[in-house]
Amino acid sequence: MLTNRNRWKQLVERIKTIPEHPVLTSCLVLIVLALLVVGLSYSYYVEDYYNFVGQVLAEAHGMLFDIAVIGILIYWLNENGQKRMRIRTYLDEIEDFRLWESEESAFRTAGNIKRLNRHHKYKLDLVNCYLARTNLNGVILKESNLNTANVTHSNLIQCNLENARMNQTNFQDSNLNQANLSRSYASGAIFTNTFLIKSNFEGSFLIKADFENALLTEANLRGSVLMGANLKNANLLKADLRGAEGLTVEQLLEAKTLQNALLDDQLYQQIMERSPKLIAT
Repeated sequence: MLTNRNRWKQLVERIKTIPEHPVLTSCLVLIVLALLVVGLSYSYYVEDYYNFVGQVLAEAHGMLFDIAVIGILIYWLNENGQKRMRIRTYLDEIEDFRLWESEESAFRTAGNIKRLNRHHKYKLDLVNCYLARTNLNGVILKESNLNTANVTHSNLIQCNLENARMNQTNFQDSNLNQANLSRSYASGAIFTNTFLIKSNFEGSFLIKADFENALLTEANLRGSVLMGANLKNANLLKADLRGAEGLTVEQLLEAKTLQNALLDDQLYQQIMERSPKLIAT
């Protein structure tokens, strides 16, 4: 008698655990409903089989239509909604870490930037963000706002900062080789000791930007605004400075080298008169 009670208790316990297993629950519900439907439909199978099967097939076609139209639509709406929620979460995290200068905040913000890039989100608000010592190689931040951000000692090789706002942004000791900064706004930005080999600043606003000790080899500064920019000890080997606005001979005389640099004729003549060794090959 005791054994039967134990077995009954074990059976009850197992039944209670069924809802904890969704697949098992679904299968049991399917089996019960199948037995119920087939049992109620048995007379139709026997008496009017072909007509009954035709109606079932008609319903099957309607089910396929529902799956094709409604199912796919609901799936698309659900995925789109989840994508928007993920983007919102990443943006909120960037906002939460803004002004927090720590290694964790830098890496979390950099990670969120990359995730947003994967969702084709490039125009970001990164004002006052701390991104020091991070790896941002290849990121796309077109038209983003990085004003007064701290991006020191970081890697931004081949990153896209086209039309970005970088006024007073600090890139000191960073690597921006082959980066696209064309038509950007970087007045007062700090590029001291920065690698800018083959970087593109064409048409950018670089008023009072600091390029001291920067490596600007083969950089494209054509048509940029360099009024008051600091070029002290900057390496401008093969750099393109044609059409640069506000650029004076005094600024160029402070450069480390202008060898094979492309200059407007007037500036070239003035350099040849005052310090020909700067452009000597």
